[in-house]
Amino acid sequence: MPTIDINSDMGEGFGPWKMGDDEAILDIVSSANVACGLHAGDPQIMAKTFAQAKAKGVAVGAHPGFPDLWGFGRRVIPHTVQEIERFVAYQIGAAVALSSYVGHPIKYVKAHGALGNLTQTNAEVAMAIANAVKAVDPSLICVTFAGGLMIPIANELGLATRAEVFADRAYTEEGHLVHRKEPGAVLHEPEFAAQRMLRMVRAGGIETVSGRMLPVHIDTICVHSDTPGAIGMARVLRDTLESSGVAIRSFGS
Repeated sequence: MPTIDINSDMGEGFGPWKMGDDEAILDIVSSANVACGLHAGDPQIMAKTFAQAKAKGVAVGAHPGFPDLWGFGRRVIPHTVQEIERFVAYQIGAAVALSSYVGHPIKYVKAHGALGNLTQTNAEVAMAIANAVKAVDPSLICVTFAGGLMIPIANELGLATRAEVFADRAYTEEGHLVHRKEPGAVLHEPEFAAQRMLRMVRAGGIETVSGRMLPVHIDTICVHSDTPGAIGMARVLRDTLESSGVAIRSFGS
């Protein structure tokens, strides 16, 4: 039986501010990417999210982003390569500490938002993140874009990688995410998104907006927890995959 992981970004609140229904989506996904405090998250939220994931048997990873609380990490903010390495290492360290604190250690690292997007085409940023992972804990898996630059870069450093596609995002003809400001960039119809993911998993490829399939290896599917209707989309996605003979299991388990 073919297997696939379903992941979601979580712990993306700050103090009393909350984003997404983490507890509900943890009943559906197999991996949780937990914000580490710079684009969102704080020690209390991180500890709570790791504990909830542990209780539900969901694997956890660090989700570092640009230091950009106001922009939710979705703005490209200029930094040197060395600065990126350090603020990513800082966030991984926070995730290692708090996940260990609740007895559910992280298994992987997945960059958030604008920082993650850069790893698809920017070799220097991809190398900086991979260097940070290797420096903190080389046993951690790098989760990154299917078909992106970071996979060979991380592999060259001896790091394990897993390739990710997005259930709720459209893809260009080059296999990149359509910019969020473009019409149709974010998908909202659960059945359409689920059937598209099933086609991609079966074909081993990224389906572009024109319907063309670009061959890539796929290990995990992301459903953004802050997208309107995220819980429904995640549930339909999982039900569609499982009813079609695809088992859901975390790559970090």
